[in-house]
Amino acid sequence: MPSLPLTQILPVFVQGLLLSLGLIVAIGAQNAFVLRQGLRREHVAPVVLFCALADALLITAGVLGMAQALGNSPGVARAMALAGASFLAWYGWQALRRAQRASQLQAAGGGAGLTRGAALAQAAAFTLLNPHVYLDTVLLVGSIGAQQPAGLQGWFIAGASIASLGWFTALGFGARWLAPFFARPRAWQVLDGLIGLTMWVLAALLVRHALAGA
Repeated sequence: MPSLPLTQILPVFVQGLLLSLGLIVAIGAQNAFVLRQGLRREHVAPVVLFCALADALLITAGVLGMAQALGNSPGVARAMALAGASFLAWYGWQALRRAQRASQLQAAGGGAGLTRGAALAQAAAFTLLNPHVYLDTVLLVGSIGAQQPAGLQGWFIAGASIASLGWFTALGFGARWLAPFFARPRAWQVLDGLIGLTMWVLAALLVRHALAGA
C-alpha cells in the first residue's frame, strides 16, 4: 500500500471495519456454528480461519472487481453508491426494529463430535451456500469499497477483513465467556440498536460521497 497520511487512511479503514461488523454480527447459522465449535473446543482454529479467510477473499474480490467495473463509469458508480446507501438505511431500520423485540443466539453443544474435515465442510456450507454472503460481501461491501480512491481501497479491505477475523476469533475462542452474553435477549437488543445507528451513519456518508461526485 502506498504511503498516505493517517488522516486519509483511518476514516476509510474504520468505515470498512464498521460496515463489516454491522453486516456480520447477526443471529445466523454461521455464527451459531462457530459458537458451537467454540463451546465444544473442537477444531476452533481451522473453523475460525476458514470463515475469516473466506470473508477476506470475497471482500477483496468484491472491492477490486467492482472498482474495475465502475472505474470508467462514474454515473453507474454514483447509482451504485446511492443504491448501497438505500440498502444500508433499510438494513439499519431492520436492526432497529429487531432491537424492539427479544431474540437470542443459541448453539447446541451436544451431539457427536465432528472430524476436522466435517467441521470445515459445514463451515464452508454455512459460509458459501448462503446467498446473503454474496449480497453482503461481494456486491454491497464491494460497491462501497470501490467508491474509495484507488490508493485507499486496500485499507478499506483491511478494515473489513480484520473485523471479520476479530469477530470469528472472539466468537470461537471466547465462546465459553460470550455464550451467556449471546443468550441474553437484552444484549442483542442493545447490539442491534448500535448496528442500526451505525448503518444509518454509513448510509449518510455514502450519500454525501455520491453527491459530492455529482
